[in-house]
Parts: sequence; C-alpha cells; structure tokens
Amino acid sequence: MNKIYEEKMDKTISVFQENLSEIRAGRANPAILNKITVDYYGVPTPINQVAGISVPEARMILIQPWDINLLKEIEKEILKADIGINPNNDGKVIRLNFPELNEERRKELVKDIRKLAEDARVAIRSIRRDAMDEAKELQKKSEITEDDLKNEEEQIQKLTDKKVEQVDNLLSEKEKEIMTI
Repeated sequence: MNKIYEEKMDKTISVFQENLSEIRAGRANPAILNKITVDYYGVPTPINQVAGISVPEARMILIQPWDINLLKEIEKEILKADIGINPNNDGKVIRLNFPELNEERRKELVKDIRKLAEDARVAIRSIRRDAMDEAKELQKKSEITEDDLKNEEEQIQKLTDKKVEQVDNLLSEKEKEIMTI
C-alpha cells in the first residue's frame, strides 16, 4: 500500500522541482522555455524541437531555429508567454538576455518559491491523510489488525516526514541560488 502513496508523493516533489526550474534566478535556464510552443505546420511544437537552444553566457539563452521562417513565430510566442524577458531577434537567432536581479526582486522570488514549497507540503500531507484513511478502513474491515494499523501509520508518517524534508531541502537550495547570484 505504501508504494502507491510514495509514488504520489514523489510525483508531487517532481512537479515542485519542475516549478522551481522554471523560476528564473538571474541565470539563464532553458527550462523557462519548456511550456512555450510554436505553430509548426499546424502542430503546436515545443521550441526545443524546432530550434537549437544554448546558453553561451551565464545570463543569455540563444535560440537558433532550424527553419529560419520560424524566427518571427518563436519571437511572438516568447513575448506572448510573458516570461519577463524581451527576445532580441537579429534575423538569424533570438537572444534572451537575463538582467541582474535586484534585492527586491530576489525577496519576491523567495516568497514565491516558499509558497510553491508550502503547496507541495500540503499536497504531501493530503496524500498522507488518504493513506491513513485507507489503513483505518482496512482495519475496520478486519483485513489488518490494530497492531498492523499502528505500524502502517508509523510507516506513512516516516515517509511523509522524509518527503517534506526533501521539499525543504529543494527550497533551501533554490533560496541560496536566488540570494547569492
């Protein structure tokens, strides 16, 4: 039974990690382009499937479309995605220059990631509650003994504590990254 809930908790953590990777911390991170798609022959296609994406400098992303005709479309979609960076199109490539973060913006970002972390913790606790409810239900149906129920609850709590600690560790890493750039 614990495996199912552990997988759900792991999924919550991976979503949290994905959300963290999309927050720009002053350093160029191609992950901010992950959710942006362009119309490629009538099919919405992720940018990384129609262009080469590189990070030539710490605060710059370079997008080089394989089909030069997509340049304007990519530029338009980046603007529409509102990632907070204006693309520079020179007719061959698109450059995304990341500005230095000021102290106020850093504190704002930390507040945002703390909220994401709290959302992840709440989701993990909700999964714990579901697991506890299921264990109690099994005990009610006499499928497990009261001792088994106690053991199950202890295991679920240990798992929950471990996963919440993972969220906290990811949060503190990202906070350090944001505050020390």
